[in-house]
Amino acid sequence: MLSLKQGLSLSNKNTLGSWTPTDEGTLEGWYQNKIGITLSGSDVSQWADSSSNSRNMVQDDATERPAYSGVTGSLTFVSGDKSNLQTTSQISISSDFTLGIKMFPTSNNGTFIADNTSEDELFKISGAGQITIKIDGSQTAINLDSGSFGDDYIVLTRVSNVFTLYKNGVAQSTTQTLSGTIDIDAIGIREENRNGFDGTIEEVQIYSSSSATLTSNINSRLSSL
Repeated sequence: MLSLKQGLSLSNKNTLGSWTPTDEGTLEGWYQNKIGITLSGSDVSQWADSSSNSRNMVQDDATERPAYSGVTGSLTFVSGDKSNLQTTSQISISSDFTLGIKMFPTSNNGTFIADNTSEDELFKISGAGQITIKIDGSQTAINLDSGSFGDDYIVLTRVSNVFTLYKNGVAQSTTQTLSGTIDIDAIGIREENRNGFDGTIEEVQIYSSSSATLTSNINSRLSSL
């Protein structure tokens, strides 16, 4: 059995199929399940970027590090602890966009992806079945057709400024339009260390493009985690 020591960096080969996010030239950041995790005790001090962009998500403050489960590869974020990870290499996307995430929110109000150095840039759970998107100070919200979020894989796409939400591979019927430059440099928190996420996150993928094929590939991968 592998013993997890302080400062241990975890990595495993991908066994989930032939397609991987690195096949996409528009991959901006990939925080891969069970890959690139550096632990300090049982908490995550770094989640390395599996893309070629080296936008590693780190946390130097020991009190703000998310906990880690090696069984599922999940990071546990607690809003009361302000647990989060951040990169100094900001992602900025002004046109088409795709976000894929495997997560399990345990509250109905928490930011899962955002910018912690600029105001009004976020993706957050804002209700049992609602995600709020804020870009350049303007915001919109997308609701599930029914039900609420649980242990799900979620894909958000923007094509010609129109956002579509997919839950567990199913496109929701309501779309929303929002333009502007999407800025991302944090997982689990928004500017400035506010409105943190409660729950677990297992993988995050970010792209500066969108297509039906890409969405299908992301859904297929996330469904296998």
